[in-house]
Amino acid sequence: MSGRDPHALTRRGVLLGTGSLVLAFSMRSAFGQTTTSPGNEAQNFQAVEEVAPELPGSLKTNPNLESWIRIDAEGRATVFTGKAELGQGIKTALLQIAAEELEMPFESLSLIGPDTSESPDEGFTAGSHSIQDSGTAIRHVAAQIREILVAEAARRWSLPAEDLVAEAGAVSAQDGRRVGYGDLVSGELIRGRARPDARLKPTSDFREMGRPRARIDIPGKVTGGAAFVQDMRPDGMVHGRVVRPPSPRARLVSVDAAPVEAMPGVLAVVRNGSFLGLLAEKEWQAIKAMWTLSTLARWEEREDLPDAATLADHLLSRPIEDGQVAESGQLGTPGLAVVEARFTRPYQLHASIGPSCAVAVLADGVTTVWTHTQGVYPDREAIAGMLGVEETAVRCVHVEGSGCYGHNGADDAAADAALLAQALPGRPVRLQWMREQEHAWEPFSPGMVTRIRAGTDAAGTVVDWTHEVWSNTHNSRPGGAGALLPAQHLAQPFAPTIPKVRITPEGNGDRNSNPLYAFPNRDVVWHFIEEMPLRVSALRGLGAYMNVFSIENMMDELAAKADADPVEYRLRHMQDERARDVIERAAAMFGWQAGKAPPANHGYGFAFARYKNLAAYCAVAMEVMVEPDTGRVRMVRGSTAVDAGEVVNPDGVANQVQGGIVQSASWTLYEAVTFDRTRVTSVDWSTYPILRFDALPETIDVEIIPRPGTPFLGAGECSQGPGGSALANAVAHAIGKRLYDLPLTRERIREAIRA
Repeated sequence: MSGRDPHALTRRGVLLGTGSLVLAFSMRSAFGQTTTSPGNEAQNFQAVEEVAPELPGSLKTNPNLESWIRIDAEGRATVFTGKAELGQGIKTALLQIAAEELEMPFESLSLIGPDTSESPDEGFTAGSHSIQDSGTAIRHVAAQIREILVAEAARRWSLPAEDLVAEAGAVSAQDGRRVGYGDLVSGELIRGRARPDARLKPTSDFREMGRPRARIDIPGKVTGGAAFVQDMRPDGMVHGRVVRPPSPRARLVSVDAAPVEAMPGVLAVVRNGSFLGLLAEKEWQAIKAMWTLSTLARWEEREDLPDAATLADHLLSRPIEDGQVAESGQLGTPGLAVVEARFTRPYQLHASIGPSCAVAVLADGVTTVWTHTQGVYPDREAIAGMLGVEETAVRCVHVEGSGCYGHNGADDAAADAALLAQALPGRPVRLQWMREQEHAWEPFSPGMVTRIRAGTDAAGTVVDWTHEVWSNTHNSRPGGAGALLPAQHLAQPFAPTIPKVRITPEGNGDRNSNPLYAFPNRDVVWHFIEEMPLRVSALRGLGAYMNVFSIENMMDELAAKADADPVEYRLRHMQDERARDVIERAAAMFGWQAGKAPPANHGYGFAFARYKNLAAYCAVAMEVMVEPDTGRVRMVRGSTAVDAGEVVNPDGVANQVQGGIVQSASWTLYEAVTFDRTRVTSVDWSTYPILRFDALPETIDVEIIPRPGTPFLGAGECSQGPGGSALANAVAHAIGKRLYDLPLTRERIREAIRA
């Protein structure tokens, strides 16, 4: 493409959206983090700020085409994403989206995930936003690149672009001429600003999206391959371990490191304030040295944790700042029958099966960290702040973790590894937590109290609705060094950011506290508790699980008082047609019949929610069996209907929905952090039990309601709320008593039966 060619298209042209192929001879280390035009490096033009149009998905913050997709001279495409694979299957789904709109075979595409030196900055992988944001961006970019390639073939052949067809990684003309994408790009980048008006393929033409495809991340995980950061073994690697304080606010007074430094294989002992770690040649040497070092450390502890047995009362007694979540109508309608209930939930863990791990190396002045963080860019910022270096001196690369979702110990382990790597430049440091460290020191999901007060008319229909939530913040993810555990323990410690109440459409502790039901008068308030006796942050769904649990248990209680069927009662209060569809479909799948009696000691339960009131719709019907003598609950079967908008991989959505139900069942039946006035005591699988394989239901059927041509709706966390609620409602149906305090342990169920 010579500058004298009258058909050649310019950089200005592509920025204006005319669809051109632009050749570039250099790659920036980071792409598209602002809406600044990159300028013309060859002529040393300065970057020019341009008015960015409203772009879909993550294109709002990463508008440049080359940030997302590149095609090489062999015709293979590389797709870039800032969203992390956490087991939700997005590696496969994002490639399906790109393959569809690029008109390329799935097998000719590869994916590069979050990496601060390569990928677009999409913040955190959270809130079921991966397909909704990253998938939307990739789809629009792929469609625009397809049009650019067709336009380039049309220019070469002097044919109208509308007479050409893109298929199987090539552009074809009606006369039989065909040119591959690799020849069209000549190995250079397609660059320019994305446009808001991409010509997307209609659903009727899909060959890839909407069809099940085996996940590309599964084979390595089930065959013993190197699938996780825990499996990394770079050349020259050494092993790091950290000695954690015995309690949340303990201070290291003294330590005699000499005996440990003399142990076989020990390379260094690192102390900085109350941060205490070590490096050794072999893992077992590091573990033995850690145990020895812990016995030589002297700590000052404080008895300042609340009484776990009265946690709910403690939360209700704390100073609060109120946030108004929703308010409509006028409460206080006279003549209503009033039903009120209080629900409680303890602190809960992520309880990742694989303890948090990271690998870090300091080389050539740059600390590179391989981590299962859910936000490589925020983690880079936090680690750089902790180390006192520029962000350019830190690189964070996402590698999957063995059991990772929400804000678990991933960021802290990355910071541990980065700190220890400073003591041994040039040697990769593998840092893994021990099980008791994972359970005691990961950020917990906050304890919560909710109170619902409902007023119903003579027909049992809800007229007044009040929902109150008491909890800490549900998100203290890295956005600074103060969010990192080791940074808090340094001699010059970094203080965590003081959380503030903030009401947003996505929600935090208040997520899903505003029911989707059509109640005419409502008052929903989050009583925000700033003080955090235990370190807390994001667990899957934030406050949604507990709020949906409270709402859906109350709906069942109100239905019973109105002598109404639980499904009919929900439909009576629901105007959203898509919500009605999933409720009706889940009931039909289950074979729900009003008034149908279950077998002895069995119970049926139902629940519904739209995640965040703006993502996927989900309804769950469940049958359980309760052993009256032991209080043991066994899930028998479940039926679930989901509306996730346009669906990329139906199997992936079904996997996420089933997994969410299983996880919420574990929260509902088993999980609770325990502690005394000084220390966390639930530090292993016996003191913090989780759902085991023998407790899984026989079936969880999932039906996805097709919504072709509609926007993607996040589905990754849509089933936790309805899943746990349907289970609890089924237990109440089986035993004839409702339990308001989580978890629904065997002891609590047995006591309720005997009462």
